[in-house]
Amino acid sequence: MREPQHEARRETSPGQLALWAAKTGELIFRVENRRLAPPDTDPLPPAPSQATGPEFSGIMSEEDYGSFVDWNQMGDMAKSSGPTKVDCKDLKEFKQMARQGHWAKNHKLRSQVYQQLIKAIPCRTVTPDAEVYRDIMGTEAPKKPPSSIPLPEFVDGSTLPRYCLNVDAVASAHRVISCLAGQFPDISHCPALPAVTALMLHFSADEAQCFEHVSRMLACNEPGKRLVDQTYLAYESSCMTFGDLANKYCSAAHKLMVATAHDVLEVYSDWQRWVLGDLPFAHVARVLDVFLVEGYKVLYRVALALLKFYRKHKGQGGAAGQQQQDSAAVRADVQSFVRNIGATVTPDKLLEKAFSIRLFSRKEITLLQLTNEKSLQQKGITVKQKRRTVQLALDPDSFSSEIVSAKEMRDVWSWIPERFALCTPQLLFTTSTHGCSLNRFFSHCEGYEPTLLLIRTTDGDVCGAFLSTDWEERKRGGNKLSFFGTGECFVFRLKPEMERYEWVVIRHPELASSIKTQPAPEDPDPDQNQENQEGRLQPPQKPPGELSPFLSARHFNLNSRNTSMFMAGNFDSIIVGGGDGNALYIDSELNHGRTGCCTTFDNPPLCAESFQVALLEAWGFQDKMAA
Repeated sequence: MREPQHEARRETSPGQLALWAAKTGELIFRVENRRLAPPDTDPLPPAPSQATGPEFSGIMSEEDYGSFVDWNQMGDMAKSSGPTKVDCKDLKEFKQMARQGHWAKNHKLRSQVYQQLIKAIPCRTVTPDAEVYRDIMGTEAPKKPPSSIPLPEFVDGSTLPRYCLNVDAVASAHRVISCLAGQFPDISHCPALPAVTALMLHFSADEAQCFEHVSRMLACNEPGKRLVDQTYLAYESSCMTFGDLANKYCSAAHKLMVATAHDVLEVYSDWQRWVLGDLPFAHVARVLDVFLVEGYKVLYRVALALLKFYRKHKGQGGAAGQQQQDSAAVRADVQSFVRNIGATVTPDKLLEKAFSIRLFSRKEITLLQLTNEKSLQQKGITVKQKRRTVQLALDPDSFSSEIVSAKEMRDVWSWIPERFALCTPQLLFTTSTHGCSLNRFFSHCEGYEPTLLLIRTTDGDVCGAFLSTDWEERKRGGNKLSFFGTGECFVFRLKPEMERYEWVVIRHPELASSIKTQPAPEDPDPDQNQENQEGRLQPPQKPPGELSPFLSARHFNLNSRNTSMFMAGNFDSIIVGGGDGNALYIDSELNHGRTGCCTTFDNPPLCAESFQVALLEAWGFQDKMAA
């Protein structure tokens, strides 16, 4: 590696730390006289008599770095062994030492290496340090139970991993996170913070030092580099980026996920938690060794390795013969596997797998991340929307439906757009009163917008649809069946189990980046719809080498025709959803129906694919305040 040119030189005393910024953006250490020194010293060229590469060596201080550790849980890690110092000649050698666990068997050495690595992180001019924490919290902070210091909302439900910490350490971690939340008001979404804080506490002398370490990680301002996601935009785009990487570097495992989970992105939204939260302590500590040296890309590598091991755990059959499950069930299965990975995969084996992935570059990750962030910004998705708790304004004594109970109606009401949530349900049509006539259905529903369709089959299944647009819109197509409606439409099932299926672009906003806004052509006869190749998913047309957002992995783009097939109706049928099938099709006698997978909502069949209608109801939304 070539030395930096025209470096300023100044006198330094023995023991001062010289930091080199390499072209790769990593930091190289050289310590003179085997003493670790303060972080704020200027760069110093090596003396001519020394080796060409930098040297990093150190003698341990007497600080106690185990005061927060429950040593009874540490097992073999409680026995301090291995090297007591670090000597390296260049960055490549130092990376190899980190990957090989050079300081993994010596708790104090590991703590000291972490301390120097974190002190070397380029940070904002004003970054809160240990003294700030002591000023705010006091040197003898009262020991409150963790329950009295709740974690901030921006951790998004993440809990604090124990990581072999003792009981008092849990409360200490809650105090540190609480103080961080006050000092970093710009953090809006950071699920990894509890895990990062617990890890840093493990290797800190006291709460104040832990606070300073995490603060420096949060305040990193090196261009193009980040250590911890702190916004919903960054976090969500990282999940999409992980999907892109999984498709490219773990295609077999990715295909397994596509085959087994209804919503792959929902499963991949846990990728950071697999590494920072679910991994056993022995494994995550080894990951941290490398992460602090090489940066954020290490998290991607390890998560991809976990995905590969998960596929192996599920068997070599791969995606063939796999049945789709609820995404929550797949997420729980992956989480359980990662938490118990120590039984089959050692930390060394995990890192070996992670770094065996070839042609994996920081440049590719950066380009993917930027592409995915742009895709989300174009859709206006930059913050996680928190839905207000809405109580359905209905009187259980007066509410009457032959299909759903008041509780089930409340559940459905929780899904509808908020501007309608305070309206009360108004029964517009029911086959038990108005008969099985499509014309009467339309005449009772016209003039109401939106409407809610409920269906009970003769098998006892219950499904339906939220339909955003007045049924009178169907008349614009004349006698031809044409689709209308908006992306607020969704379909659902209530029995035997409850599930909602929104417009596919809401569930996967990254797909919209390839959709051209153009008028949707009229749809011909519905029986020909499934055979019409224009309405099917087409392979994407993109320049060679162009990086695309997640789920371009599925090798198709959605065209505007498919994504506009929300609702349709004429003299002989009602249709909800289109593109390679219909989510719901009801005949003119409101007696027989069909359901299947469709492109618009990316849903499975909502009940038996061919069913007989036992009862059908249509509900409107009555605004009593306006009345």
